[in-house]
Amino acid sequence: MGVSTPTRLPRVWLTRLLAGALAIGNGIGGTGSAVQTLTATLQPIAKLSVPKSLSLTTGGVQFASFTGTLAVSYRARTTPTGSGTITAQVSSDFTPSGASSPTAAAGALTFTCGSAGLGTPCSGTQTASTTVQTTVVTLPASACTGGGGSCSSTDPATVNVNFSLTNDPHYSTGTYSAHVIFRISAT
Repeated sequence: MGVSTPTRLPRVWLTRLLAGALAIGNGIGGTGSAVQTLTATLQPIAKLSVPKSLSLTTGGVQFASFTGTLAVSYRARTTPTGSGTITAQVSSDFTPSGASSPTAAAGALTFTCGSAGLGTPCSGTQTASTTVQTTVVTLPASACTGGGGSCSSTDPATVNVNFSLTNDPHYSTGTYSAHVIFRISAT
């Protein structure tokens, strides 16, 4: 008996066989879809920013108060029954301290508020305190920054805080600095 050699299929046959298998495979199957519900719960939130420092200056008039304007930028969202505030508090009084130095604790530092991009700014002259937070802006219910409509038209909103430090002749010469903390809250 002779040895048989395997028979090769011609390439055309092999190509037709593979094409037929693919055609049958593509005919089997189907399509599908799924629906997913996305939910996000938006909470009241607030954020503010202020420049790193502010230098108070006097206009050159003898013993005129030292003044400076600080722009406070903020973003906020309050609930329909909530509110919010921006407050300021002197966290460390003017240093170096001494018998002849200005002190916020003694009422030497005051401020007024310019118009607020969102909410109601403080009214009249406020005395900066080392013991309590003084309101700068009050935010109403359903308040939000940006977008227009019931929201403010600007994002972020701003309020200018105009500081004034008395220039009492009994203060010793030198450079004095104090720290003021601004806080924002929203409910």
